[in-house]
Order: sequence, then C-alpha cells, then structure tokens
Amino acid sequence: MAKIIAIANQKGGVGKTTTTITLSAALAKNGYRVLVVDLDPHACASVHLRFYPDESSFSVNDIFADEAHDLDYLWENIRQHHYYGFDIVPANIRLAELEVDLRSRKGKGGILQNALNHVSKEYDFILLDCPPHVGILLVNALVASDLVIIPIQTDFLALHGLKLLFDTLRILNKVLPNPIVYRALPTMFDRRARACHRVIELLTQKLGDRMFSTVIGIDTRFRDASAKGQVIFEIAPDSRGAREYNELAEEMLRL
Repeated sequence: MAKIIAIANQKGGVGKTTTTITLSAALAKNGYRVLVVDLDPHACASVHLRFYPDESSFSVNDIFADEAHDLDYLWENIRQHHYYGFDIVPANIRLAELEVDLRSRKGKGGILQNALNHVSKEYDFILLDCPPHVGILLVNALVASDLVIIPIQTDFLALHGLKLLFDTLRILNKVLPNPIVYRALPTMFDRRARACHRVIELLTQKLGDRMFSTVIGIDTRFRDASAKGQVIFEIAPDSRGAREYNELAEEMLRL
C-alpha cells in the first residue's frame, strides 16, 4: 500500500508545491512508483508540470464532484503521466467551489481517502499538494495521509501561520482513530541571515524530532526549472536545491 504524504501549510509561498514536485521527482528517479495529486485550486503543481486545467476534460475535482462515479473509469481518465517517471492528477479552479457543493454531503471528509484506496497498491508514494487555507480539501488530505510534511519558511512571520495548521491537526486528532503524524521542513533558508538561523533554533526547540534535519536553502534554479516546466534534477542535478531534496527523500525513507 502506498504511503500517503500531504504537503501542507496554511500560509502560502513557503515551498509546498516545490516540495511536492521535487520530492516526487527524487523518489521517482530512484525507482519508486509515485502519484502526485494537486489539491490546490490555483493548480500551481499542474501548471508547473505543463498540465493545464483548461486543456483537460478530467481533474481531481471529479473525485469530489460525483458520488456515482465508477472508480476504475475515474482513475483511468484523471491520471496523467509525467515523462520524468511519476503520475499526476491535475487540479481545476472548480475545486474552489467544493465548500458549497459538498455542504450537505455525508462523509465528505473521507472522499479522497476512499478514492486513493482504490489505487494505493499501484504506488509506493502518493503526494498531496494542499491548498493554503482551511477547508474541505485540506481536511480530506489530512484524513487520508500517513504523514504530513509542513514546509516552513525560515522567517519569523511564517511562524505565526503554524498555529492555524496545528489547531486543525488537534481538532482532527480528537475524532480520528490514529493521530496525524507530521514533520516540519525548514525552507528558503538563507545561510547568510542571522534571523534564519534563529528561526531554525526556535523550531528545533519547539518541535524537536518532529522536524526534518534536512534544511532547504534558497536556490534560484527552482525558478529556472519552473519557467521551463521541468524539475530541478533535469536542469541542475548538482545544485544545492537538488542535493537537499535528495537528502530529504533519503531521510523520509528512514521514517
């Protein structure tokens, strides 16, 4: 059965999509079977990988939109294969309407988990790129996940956004049979900035072993890769960013 990993933080611009895509690529190039599910209505992961919402008849929205969907038919149509070696389920702007669409639907927090169970044996890892706000999509991702990776920009303002996510985790842990396992991932770390080092110290004091030892630094090659619709391993395999995400993949495999 696949290990399902949600990449989540209720603050935007902290590296969620970069982490989802790059970690998926790191796992895929080492022979693991990987599925990426883009749950963000902005579809950043999909667009980065050149799967444009307006060019696809099916998207992750179809998992939530139709209770009567045959799951074999659904998965046959919503998955796209990326040439680097992993599959992706693209997002769609219609995801932004789910709060209203699912308002009266029973069991709405477990829709994604049920759908992923149908293909779990086909993958080693399923990575969920989550939206930057509390809502039914984030709840579905957290309920379905075996591990939540929380990218945290090493900036003091970014620390304030953590409380919202931790509050959501605490609420869900009261009703779920097993507590949600999470690890924080420091991102956008500037080794020259004393403030960034101080944030790492504070995170280590607060989270202890619930934080990855890998730290993702600032690397402009991520922007270059995004502009070309590629992953960093294609354009700069020896770059700092590529090496650090390789380290993250190795660390995660040891959990």
